[in-house]
Amino acid sequence: MASLETQTDNRNLSALLELESMARKVESEKALQFLVVNESRRLLNYRQAFLVATEGDSLHIETASSLSVVDRDSPMMTWLENFLSGHKELTTLQTISSETLSAEDKRRFEEYAFQHVIWCPLTLNDGLMVGGLWLSRETPWQPNELILLERLCETYAHAWAALVGKKSFTRITGRKQKIIAGVFAALLIVSLLPVRLSTIAPAEIVALEPSIISAPIDGVIREILVAPNMPVVEGDALFRYEDTNLRNAHEIALQARNVAAARLRQASQGAFQDEASRGQVALLQAELSLKETELAYARELLSQVEVKTGQDGLLVYSEASDWVGKPVIVGERIMEVVDPERVQFRINLPVDDAIVLSEGSEVDVFLHANPLTSIQATISTTSYNAYLTPENILAYRIEAAFTEVPDKPRIGLQGSARVYGERVTLFFYVFRRPISALRQFFGI
Repeated sequence: MASLETQTDNRNLSALLELESMARKVESEKALQFLVVNESRRLLNYRQAFLVATEGDSLHIETASSLSVVDRDSPMMTWLENFLSGHKELTTLQTISSETLSAEDKRRFEEYAFQHVIWCPLTLNDGLMVGGLWLSRETPWQPNELILLERLCETYAHAWAALVGKKSFTRITGRKQKIIAGVFAALLIVSLLPVRLSTIAPAEIVALEPSIISAPIDGVIREILVAPNMPVVEGDALFRYEDTNLRNAHEIALQARNVAAARLRQASQGAFQDEASRGQVALLQAELSLKETELAYARELLSQVEVKTGQDGLLVYSEASDWVGKPVIVGERIMEVVDPERVQFRINLPVDDAIVLSEGSEVDVFLHANPLTSIQATISTTSYNAYLTPENILAYRIEAAFTEVPDKPRIGLQGSARVYGERVTLFFYVFRRPISALRQFFGI
């Protein structure tokens, strides 16, 4: 008898070692699953075997003995998955009896399973349960079989985790999957909500229709007569040129005109007696007319030595030291005379942030001097072509008029403007710039 038991133990040990070797050599998850439910008969005698995998808080059947494909919608498979997922206490190797089950589970158990069932969880060393093995047959399970099965399931769990990794058994399913699906559905719905497309650009308070004071003649500015940001009235002198050359030119032109007039007078008097003098009268008259024109030109230049304003307002320019002693040319912009009550916003919208704008679009401006209060405005004009700003940024120029401001801010204040465009979906609003960057990166 002892010899027979020894032979049996040797066969069981040999089968166990062979199964462990086969489990470590399999190259795919499907092959291992087939090995677990079918080849385990070399060590244990059973009628049914189901291999169950862990997915989050639930269990699902991966494969069954003697079946190539598991129909998870069949009544037995549905009940078995729900039963195992609903009994969280099945974390150790144990036999399952119908006597300890509820009436409904007992009826299902007796209908679908054989009388004697053993459940063996596939657990790793760190306690993570990757699945379980459900075995059933007509005869009771022996203690020595439970010891062999426990050792075998440890090998199966290790081989399975080595093939697919631990993360495969921590996937979120069931209720969590529904929650995630609901969150994604909500995000999808929210992403389709219409919002106002907007962008932010630097803004500055500038004068509306300022009077430009430009250089009337070529020359060098000798002095500035009015300090910056001072009020002026029509006819006030603003600055003077160096007039030495102009006065000398005027004096030369005057003397040349006098000489021409004297020569013409002399020729006219001699014309009564000298035929030659009579012939020069017409030429000398033309010469006198030329000299008078030159004198008028010199006088006009001299009259522009002192530049005056043509309207009332506030004189705006950088500072006197920037202009005194500086040569200027005709048309060069030097100053502005503005009405401090007639102001507007000038917005430089960078090309990279450009959106579709139209006249009347809304603008909210936050000045650096008062960043907590916004000023409402509407777009009055936009430039079609971009230009290079003093900061070397290619931008479109936008002018916006105040909507309603009791106390208009002073000229020169700067801030940030939020410019509103057309309505788009929230998805486009959030991903507009990333999509644009990807398009430029891939050259689409």
